[in-house]
Amino acid sequence: MAQALVRFLAAQHVERDGVEHRFIEGCFGIFGHGNVTGVGQALAEHPELLTYYQARNEQAMVHTASGFARMRNRLATLACTTSIGPGATNMLTGAAAATINRLPVLLLPGDVFASRRPDPVLQQLETPWRGDVSVNDCFQPVCRYWDRITRPEQLVSAALGAMRVLVNPAETGAVMLSLPQDVQTEAFDYPLELFERRVWPIGRPMPDVAALDRAAEVIRGARRPLIVAGGGVIYSEAAGDLDSFARRTGIPVAETQAGKGSLPFDHPMAAGAIGATGALPANRLAADADVVIGVGTRYSDFTTASKTAFQGDGVRFVNINMADFDAHKHAGLALVGDARTALVELDQRLAGWSVDAKYRELTATLRAEWDKEVNRLYHLGHGPLPAQSEVIGAVNELSGPRDVVVCAAGSMPGDLHKLWRTRDTKGYHVEYGYSTMGYEIAGGLGVKMADPEREVYVMVGDGSYLMMAQEIVTSIQEDLKLTVVLVDNQGFASIGALSRSKGTAGFGTRYRHREDGSLGDDSSPQDGNALPVDLALNAQGLGAHVIRARSVDELRDALVAAKSIDQTVVIHVPTDRYQGVPDYESWWEVPVADVSESADVKKARQEHEQGMARRRWYL
Repeated sequence: MAQALVRFLAAQHVERDGVEHRFIEGCFGIFGHGNVTGVGQALAEHPELLTYYQARNEQAMVHTASGFARMRNRLATLACTTSIGPGATNMLTGAAAATINRLPVLLLPGDVFASRRPDPVLQQLETPWRGDVSVNDCFQPVCRYWDRITRPEQLVSAALGAMRVLVNPAETGAVMLSLPQDVQTEAFDYPLELFERRVWPIGRPMPDVAALDRAAEVIRGARRPLIVAGGGVIYSEAAGDLDSFARRTGIPVAETQAGKGSLPFDHPMAAGAIGATGALPANRLAADADVVIGVGTRYSDFTTASKTAFQGDGVRFVNINMADFDAHKHAGLALVGDARTALVELDQRLAGWSVDAKYRELTATLRAEWDKEVNRLYHLGHGPLPAQSEVIGAVNELSGPRDVVVCAAGSMPGDLHKLWRTRDTKGYHVEYGYSTMGYEIAGGLGVKMADPEREVYVMVGDGSYLMMAQEIVTSIQEDLKLTVVLVDNQGFASIGALSRSKGTAGFGTRYRHREDGSLGDDSSPQDGNALPVDLALNAQGLGAHVIRARSVDELRDALVAAKSIDQTVVIHVPTDRYQGVPDYESWWEVPVADVSESADVKKARQEHEQGMARRRWYL
């Protein structure tokens, strides 16, 4: 059965716009007694079918597959195989991240014996009320397709069902085929047609004509329209169509985290990041918008600033999305279909119409002011430790136009969303749908695998680095160079700042020894000595070339030196955890205790209630 599965996966292709791609381009794996003699044997016997990649952590391999799939616009991905038990459940976080971000990844974990003869086997979960449950059942809520193959012939329908979901832009996410270890090794006379080359067409469905007509009418009646570009713009390769549509109509374009790069930063209609981590131009325009055109966005709370971003009276939404579920959000006029097709159709219906000159001038004025603000934050001259914004500025200014920045969690994604000047559609890769600490290095490896000709800059905080750094080893093994900028702020700086803003003084977020029985907080930063942790030395021990930078000037020198090094480089730079970037008139709803003895918490609760008063129902 496992041999049949590998042969089937190797034969799967997708086609869009007349171009065919192999869909499953390899298989990551860590072998144990759940898959070593099944999928492992199949990969070993015919290595020409699927290239095998060795990972160091099961969660990390799923992140790598997700990064690969995103970089390839969901037209290709990697499979991931593990043993039963902890090997399988280690993938759970990666599966959730893939599904939330609408990215196709195929998970192939081993499972307990379908025969149940040797029960309970090593690593088996036993439940007294059901005999057919294993730890793999944990994946059902976070997978878009889940199946357990308890007989070898079931593979035929299950494999086709899995591929249908993987290649469907509206339904895609994590897909799991749970493979009992005995069934993996059982023989069956499979039909030869199962192994023939199969091409799955990825179409560009057009939204309903009547809905397009109504949408054009709504936009024509707008005085202050705003486009919110999400990841769907990039996945559908609609950036060029968005460019021409925005230039002709004069509608400014704000970008979500997944949609950043839909337009280059210097495009005349680029309003920059929107929402809780948004820039001033987009947030100002959003507050007064009367029509919001969402293109490929799922409207997360960061995009809508917890439903406070759009304050215009009677604001209406027109939503272009392949997923019916997302297209109907905010009671929007739903244009269910491909982003490129929908933009072309709308542009034709809006021929001769554009916003007035004053609205174009407002966008230009806000853009010019924002450009000055970014320059200020890039060159603060802060000391003795540099500010995080200065680190971002140095990397941005010394990276090439086609280079890719990768990040995922902490305060860095918010600062990157605001400040990174994107020049290429694929140049910005931040996982913020699940904001997964530990994604960064593994995801960066997936980006590099998907496009080895690009330089990849992984920006990671010390908190995330300590959670998952070991794929540095995989990057070295596969000769896939990453430049990792390790920003060390001695703890969880992002949550520390959030904690301080909510009156709890950064409790539990600093890396310090205990003093007087307490780990200390940001109200007493000298409590306890700093931990003797040397992350640069750790990276060197994993095989990376390490450069220590103690200032922005040294960081710039290190970035230049890294360009001529042909292996993974880790640049360690300490930063000031207390020097942040402003919020720019945005808000994010994080509840504060209604009852507290702390005066700071009481004050934060009052501020929170003021924010809640700005929330809107979009009906």
